[in-house]
Amino acid sequence: MSIKNGRAITEFILLALTDRPELKPLLSVLFLVVYLVTLIGNLGMIVLIRVKARLHTPMYFFLTNLAFVDLCYTSNATLQMLTNFLSEKKAISFAGCFTQCYLFIALLLTEIYLLAAMAHYRYVAICNPLHYTVKMSRKLCICLTTFPYVYGFSDSLFQAILTFHLTFCRSNVINHFYCADPPLIKLSCSDTYMKEHAMLISAAFNLSNSLTVILVSYAFIIAVILQIKSAEGRHKAFSTCGSHMVAVTLFYGTLFCMYVRPSTDKIVKESKIIAVFYTFVSPVLNPLIYSLRNKDVKQALKNVLRQNMVTKMTMPPLSNKP
Repeated sequence: MSIKNGRAITEFILLALTDRPELKPLLSVLFLVVYLVTLIGNLGMIVLIRVKARLHTPMYFFLTNLAFVDLCYTSNATLQMLTNFLSEKKAISFAGCFTQCYLFIALLLTEIYLLAAMAHYRYVAICNPLHYTVKMSRKLCICLTTFPYVYGFSDSLFQAILTFHLTFCRSNVINHFYCADPPLIKLSCSDTYMKEHAMLISAAFNLSNSLTVILVSYAFIIAVILQIKSAEGRHKAFSTCGSHMVAVTLFYGTLFCMYVRPSTDKIVKESKIIAVFYTFVSPVLNPLIYSLRNKDVKQALKNVLRQNMVTKMTMPPLSNKP
């Protein structure tokens, strides 16, 4: 239930990243460019993996799902933010705010467990190569990707219902650029004890569990890499693992800062800056870190570009005859 001055709240007002109006045109262009790059990178990766048969392997199956999730959750926040940059009234309906909050949490939970599944895949591929085809069967890969979606959207629904079951009567102005749990809790004039503890427990449980799977998997991977006699081989393997761990550290570090803390006014303000990293930076970097550094992907991309050039060169010219 949401009441303000005796009337039901039907919409919320989203604040921008900054209160300085002279920066808004620059920020709108910047985030539009970042979003377009994210769109092209992730959508391009999905299409490339789909059309090239040699990329139909478990690793690229996981990457396709990761790219899809990145596209969805960055679009969920970015499109509303870009709309608010260009409009005078930065409003979002009550139902729209619920949907945005629900989808954002759901897609974040889906992504962290997809990252854990990908780490497990790398562990099996590197540490148990002889049993790779048995352990990473098509059925298991489907299960490893289905679980994050089912669990993520189920837990998110519970969290969103707890949030919007609160009574909002202090204000309808959300101190964030999207509908997030911490700033919404600050607007409530009802008891938020259950919601705050449910959010902290969920965040700590999900982040620590998925991160534990990733760290344990990479611990075993590093142990195997250290046994490689070739210095060049070890350097190459460490370089690849290092890139992945940097991406995971950035993503998880910002999430811990966002959700595993109490919702004070200072932290809510800081969370807007923190949210930029996992909303915009991670999705735009993932195609580079997880895919474009891979020889198979680069070769497949070169083949597609070469085929397009050959097709255009061999295409007969259009006739000028009536």
